Amino acid sequence: MPSVSLSDLFSFDSFAHTTMFMVLCFLMIVGISKQYTFPKLKHYAIRTSLAISTLFGICIEILQFSVVPGRTAEIMDIVSNTIGCLLGIVLFKWIYTW
Repeated sequence: MPSVSLSDLFSFDSFAHTTMFMVLCFLMIVGISKQYTFPKLKHYAIRTSLAISTLFGICIEILQFSVVPGRTAEIMDIVSNTIGCLLGIVLFKWIYTW
């Protein structure tokens, strides 16, 4: 079992994961909330984008571990991706509630 420390959360790699998933989740919320084809989906834009973005990050790590030789899945990447998704929600609420 690989050791996981809190200092791994503040590395450049974690910062990159967090930033990319923050942008992904933010833009997904904006896109889903501005569409009119599926009104129920529009109502649950934040929940939907959080679920899709988080599952996407987990799937990336699983595929990276199982398909790409020499690559490993890292728990801190999943944590960073999820934190980025949550920050994307905070950013959306901050911008669109002013």
